[in-house]
Amino acid sequence: MQKRSLEDYLRAIYTVLEIKKDKSTGIKSVDIAKELGISKPSVSEMMKKLALEGYIRLNPYSQVFLTKKGLINAKKITHNYRVLEVFLKKVLKYSEKEIPVLAHRLEHAFPQEAMKRLDKYLGNPSRCPHGRIIHG
Repeated sequence: MQKRSLEDYLRAIYTVLEIKKDKSTGIKSVDIAKELGISKPSVSEMMKKLALEGYIRLNPYSQVFLTKKGLINAKKITHNYRVLEVFLKKVLKYSEKEIPVLAHRLEHAFPQEAMKRLDKYLGNPSRCPHGRIIHG
C-alpha cells in the first residue's frame, strides 16, 4: 500500500468522523468516498487493506471504525495537513481555493521534524483557516 494513499484515506476517515455527532456508530464507506471524491468500490477495496494493516475495524454493515493505531496516525496526518493550511494562508497568503490542493501536496513531502519546526514557528496554531481544530 502506498504511503500517500494510506495517509489520504486516514485523513479522510478522521475528517468524516470528526464532524459526526455519534462517533460510536463509526462511519460509512460512502461518506469516505464523498470526502475523497472517488467511487465506493475503490473505497471498499482500500478498507479491506486498511483493516488487514490494523488501521481500521469493519463491521458487516459497512461501518468503519479507526483502531488505536489508525487514530494515532490519522490525528498526526490531519494535524500536519492543517498546520500546512495555516502556513499557506498566513505566511504565503494563498487563497482559500488554492490551500487544499497545495496542503495536500506538501503534507506528503514534509518530514516530521520539519512539521514540528513549522508548527512551532506558527505558534502552535489551534485552528486551521477553515476553523477546524488542530489537535496537538
